[in-house]
Formats: sequence, structure tokens, C-alpha cells
Amino acid sequence: MRTGVSILPAETRAGATAHAHTDAIADEVPVALVYNGISHAVMLATPCDLHDFAVGFSLTEGIVARAGEVRDVEIEGGARGMTVTLEIPSERFVALKERRRNLAGRTGCGLCGTESLDAVFRPLPTIEPGFAVDGDAIVRAFAALGERQPLHAATGAVHAAGWAQADGTVAMVREDVGRHNAFDKLIGAMARAGVPFDDGFALLTSRASSEMVQKAATMRIPMLAAISAPTALAVQLADDAGLTLAAFVRGNRYKVYTHGERIHMPVAATTP
Repeated sequence: MRTGVSILPAETRAGATAHAHTDAIADEVPVALVYNGISHAVMLATPCDLHDFAVGFSLTEGIVARAGEVRDVEIEGGARGMTVTLEIPSERFVALKERRRNLAGRTGCGLCGTESLDAVFRPLPTIEPGFAVDGDAIVRAFAALGERQPLHAATGAVHAAGWAQADGTVAMVREDVGRHNAFDKLIGAMARAGVPFDDGFALLTSRASSEMVQKAATMRIPMLAAISAPTALAVQLADDAGLTLAAFVRGNRYKVYTHGERIHMPVAATTP
């Protein structure tokens, strides 16, 4: 199985000098997802944690309702990429065929193969109130996230999605060249391990796009925090779904765009 990193020749040039060496380069390969013998999607992804990816993609796309419906996962490598074959219940497969979607290249635009506006704005569940964190938990989680990204440390070319407990402890991280893929891998890993989605929050080393919000809301994750900017559509969808959306996390600063009541601010000290 590939590690997600290739060691390739490179040459560093500065003015009139040149230095030959090798570099660690992030792998990006086509990954075909084959359901019940029929290829449904081909994604460009890092060829690691592909079982997690298959489960997470199936859940966030609504292909299955729970991880246990994904069975008999087999991963094969070839000269041109990777193939993940899996079995799902017959009623799920019938519904999948009816969607008639071609998702090849989805990591590039997010909507390739979507047939209608209704398919883009699919109904999202409403996230119940109750979960809350201290503001410092977000800061602690992002401070710890960097130490859990070995592929990024080696290559500088991959995104990460992490899961943090309410106190900011980072419990799980997945990486991929595609930000959507990294999040799907994280969701799949959590589902396979039986980790509840409603008692922690997700971290993203990317922008918070509408699709990332849709994935979080689909799994009823109560809070999503991103290191970069949100889009206006992401803010709208998060607000409608009852999801707390924070972004621009930098050191001890961050911006909250929706449902900030889940983030408790420290009480300011008073002078006697």
C-alpha cells in the first residue's frame, strides 16, 4: 500500500547556483469507488486511509445511512490509480443508480455531475442545541493539530481534518490532498470507530465551503472551525442547520459567524 508520499528528484536554483536533491512529494492518484460492481465516482485523492474515505464519502453523500451498511471493502492498487470496491444493501444501490450522477473530478469544483439545483441544496437535518465549549478549546485544538499532520510536514501539500473533544483535545486526524476527501476520511474513521458526532467539533486546515458545512450538518456535527475563510453560502447553510461556524483561527483569535452561543467566552476580570 502506498504511503501517500513519493521521493522524487528536484533541483533548487538560486541565482547562478543549482543544487540537485530529492524532495518528498504528496501522492495524488485517481481513486475509483465501485458500489456493488458498478463504478460510481472517481476522485483525485491521497492513497491512504481509503477504507475510511469510502465509508465517509458514502455517509456524507447520503448513499448509506450508517457505517454498517458499507460491507466487504476491498482496496486494490494499479498502474493508473486505486480501486475501492464495496457492497451496500440492495435498496441503497437502487437509490444510488436512480441518482444517475457522475462525480468524476469532484474535488476540483464540488458540483461536477450534479444534475439540478435541488441536488445542490439537499435538505439538511437541524442540529440540536446542548453542545458547548470554552473559547480556548478552539485555540488549543488548532495548536495541537499541526503536530498530527505528518504528510503535511513532509510535503507541505495536503489538508487535514481533525476531531476535537469539548476540552480541545484532538482525538483523530486524517489528511488528503483534497480538503473534501480529508473530511470524508475523518468522518469515515469516526463512524467505523463508533465515535459520536454530537459531542465534539471538527477542525479544517482549509476554507469553510458550503460543501464542508453540508458534510458536517449531514452528520449532525454541532461545530465546525476552519483555519481559513468561509463562503457566504457556507454561512447561510450553517445558520439554517443550527451549526456553529468559526473561521480565520489564528493563534488565540477567531471569528464566529453562526450560532456563537455554543462558544462560551471567559468572564472578564474586574478591578476591585
